[in-house]
Amino acid sequence: MRYRNLAIIAHVDHGKTTLVDGMLRQSNVFRANQEGVERVLDSNALERERGITILAKNTAVEWRGERFNIVDTPGHADFGGEVERALGMVDSCLLLVDAAEGPMPQTRFVLRKALALGLRPIVVVNKVDRKDARPDEVVSLTFDLMVELGADDEQLDFPILYAVAREGRAWREDDAPAADLAALFETIHAHVPVANGDADAPFQLQVANLDYSDFLGRIAIGRVTRGSAAPGDTMLRLCADGSSERARLTKVYTHLGLQRLEVEQVEAGDIVALAGIEGVQIGETITDPELPEALPLRTVDEPTVSVTFSPNTSPFAGRDGRYVTSRHIAERLERELLTNVALRVEPLGGESYRVSGRGEMHLAILMEQMRREGYEFAVSRPQVIMKTIDGVRCEPFERVVADVPAAVMGSVMEALAGRRGQLLDLRQGEARARLTFSLPSRGLFGFRTQFLSLTQGEGLLSHVFDGYEPYVGPLRNRVHGSLVSMEQGEAFAYAIWKLQERGIFFIEPGAEVYVGMVVGANNRPGDLEVNLTRNKKLTNVRAAGSDENVVLIPPKRLSLEACLEYLADDELLEVTPTQLRLRKRLLDPHARKREAKRAALAADDEAVLATG
Repeated sequence: MRYRNLAIIAHVDHGKTTLVDGMLRQSNVFRANQEGVERVLDSNALERERGITILAKNTAVEWRGERFNIVDTPGHADFGGEVERALGMVDSCLLLVDAAEGPMPQTRFVLRKALALGLRPIVVVNKVDRKDARPDEVVSLTFDLMVELGADDEQLDFPILYAVAREGRAWREDDAPAADLAALFETIHAHVPVANGDADAPFQLQVANLDYSDFLGRIAIGRVTRGSAAPGDTMLRLCADGSSERARLTKVYTHLGLQRLEVEQVEAGDIVALAGIEGVQIGETITDPELPEALPLRTVDEPTVSVTFSPNTSPFAGRDGRYVTSRHIAERLERELLTNVALRVEPLGGESYRVSGRGEMHLAILMEQMRREGYEFAVSRPQVIMKTIDGVRCEPFERVVADVPAAVMGSVMEALAGRRGQLLDLRQGEARARLTFSLPSRGLFGFRTQFLSLTQGEGLLSHVFDGYEPYVGPLRNRVHGSLVSMEQGEAFAYAIWKLQERGIFFIEPGAEVYVGMVVGANNRPGDLEVNLTRNKKLTNVRAAGSDENVVLIPPKRLSLEACLEYLADDELLEVTPTQLRLRKRLLDPHARKREAKRAALAADDEAVLATG
C-alpha cells in the first residue's frame, strides 16, 4: 500500500479537528450510530472542555486504494513540543486559516516550524460562510506571511481550497462551492508526495510519541523510515545517551480511522505503533541490530516560563488530596517528563521543584491534570526564564495580536504600552481594529483579565513567543493589593457585606478561611487585612433600622489560569482536587510586613540600576 503523510496545522479554533471529523465521516469510518460524534480526536477531557487540541494525535483514511495518515496538531504555541514532534513524521501539511480572522500569531508559529522542515503547505481557507469573511484578502495575508518566514518558491506555489469544515465541504479556488470534501482528497493525492523508504532495507524508526497499555506496557509511535517489522522481531533501542538495548516486539499496529489495528507486518512510510520495548523514550531510534544507525534527535524550543511546585503547607493541607507529599509530586513530574518533551523539572532542595514550560497554558494544563488525579500541592507565581546573550541580560518577548472594538483601541494601546509593549502594526476597520505589539512575556501576566474588562469581553487576544530581547527593566503588572484574612473560621455574610466596598471577594458566605488566606482583591495598592468571621451582634431590643437588608455582590470565581495570573511574588496558589485557594507565602502577619518592606527596598534598588 502507498502512504501519504500530512499534518493539519492552524491557530486555535480555526477548525482543524472539525475538518478531520469531516474527512473521517466521508471516508466511511463511522458506523451509522456514530454520526453524532463531534471533534472525535479531542479525546482528552480537558480538550473537550476547553475546545482546544492539547496532544498531537494521528488517524488515517483510505482513498482510492491509498492511505492518508493525518496528524492533528495543537494550535496553541504553549504545546509547541507536540507540534514539532508531529511535523517530523509527515511530508506535507494542511494550513487552515479562518476566512475572517486571517493568519494569527500561532499560525505564524506552526507555519514557521513546517517551512523550516521543508514541508509544502496546502492552504485551506475555512469558515467562508461567515458574514465577515474576506477569503481573498486572507489568501494575500497568508502569502505575505510565508514570504516573511522565508518560504522558497515551491512552498509559495501552494494550492488553495475554500471550506466550511463544520458542514464537511471544500472546493478549489476557481470552482463552485461543493457539497463534500472530494476536492480536498484529490488535492492531497496530487500534492502530498508518497512516503518514501526502502522496504527491503534494515528497519529504522524514530519515536515521536508514546502511549501506555496496562497489558502491553509502553507503546512507541513513529514513522517507519525504512524496512519492515513484525511481531517477534528483535530490535535495538538506541538511547539518547549513546547506549543501546535489545528488545523483542510483541505487537505491531497501524492506524485506520479511530482504531489502532493489529497487523502482521508494518512497512516503510507508515506511521505505526510498536509494543514490547520497555523504557523507550521520545526521540530514540528503534533499529535493526545488524545495522544500528541512529537518527538525529529533533530539537525542541527551550521553556520560557517556570513555577515552583511544593507540598501544600496551609492549615487546610491534606483535606482533599490523596497524594500530598513531595515524593508523590516528584514521581508524578518524572512520569510527565517521559511524554512531555517541552517540560523541564529541576529540584530546588528541600521539597520544592522548579517546573519550566512553554507558557502559562502549558503549565496550567499539567496542574489541572494532576489535581484531577488526586494530587494536592502549592505553586508560585509564574516567572520568565532569563538568558545572558553576548554578555547582555535578555528576557523572552511575545508577539501579541489584539483584535478589539475600535472604540476601545486607545485604552488597549495605553495598557500595553504601560507594560513596555511596542506597537508593530495597526490595522483599523469601521468597527474593529487589530493591534500587533512586541511585549515582554512577563508583561502578559495578569493582563488577560484587564484586557477583557477594557474590551467588555469583545476583544480577542493571541500571542506567540518571538525570541529573546534585552531586559527592559522592572514592570508593575498588578496595581492593586489583596484582601487577606486575619482570622480563621467561617466567613459570614454580614462581614463580607460590610467590607465589599473595599474590593472584590473571591469567596462566598460559609466558606472556611484561615490567617493569611487571600479572600479578594483590594481596590487600592497594598494588602488589607480583613476579619470575615465577625457576625452581627444580636440583642433582645428591636429598633428602627436595626434589621438592615444584606445585599451581597456575587463573588468573582477564578479559574486555574486566572489564579496564576493574579498571583503576586509573595503569594502561592493551593491546588487541590476540589479547591483553588490563594494565600500569602508567609502566614504570620508580622513576617509578611517585614518581607514587604524588604521587597520594596529591593525594587527601588533595581529601578535605580535599570535607569542607570
